[in-house]
Amino acid sequence: MVKKVAKKTITETVNDDGSTKTTIKEHAPKEVVKKPKEKKMTAREREELLIENFVGLQHAMTNMSIKFGSLSDNISKLLQVFEESAKNFLQNGSEGKPGDQAMLKKINSLLDQNKTIAKGLVLMEENLRGRSGSHMPMPNRSEPMRPRPLPKL
Repeated sequence: MVKKVAKKTITETVNDDGSTKTTIKEHAPKEVVKKPKEKKMTAREREELLIENFVGLQHAMTNMSIKFGSLSDNISKLLQVFEESAKNFLQNGSEGKPGDQAMLKKINSLLDQNKTIAKGLVLMEENLRGRSGSHMPMPNRSEPMRPRPLPKL
């Protein structure tokens, strides 16, 4: 069965001169369709649906437990790799490989270059501040800047 509902909107507006204007708008009727009543589930259908959902839930939990088992195996393998690398590192001691010494020399060279660049930037900043006329207090630069030492391996 279809019901038709007509809707009217009445709007009154007042102009600056005090006159009122009334407008009436009619909206097209909307069709309202009644839905047929859904059948209620019988107790047997409800039980079958619950059983089906329960079996699906058990299947999902089984898959998840298998995935967690494989995840824990992978984590234990990764832990073994870290343990082996730590043992190898301790066996080699601080001597390391010849490639490690070359890498340390390169890092020290980079640190020296960084010091030089930092000093140049500080001098440029002081020079620019002197030209601009602003007399902002500068930090005490009487002692040279020293980087923090690298941790010993």
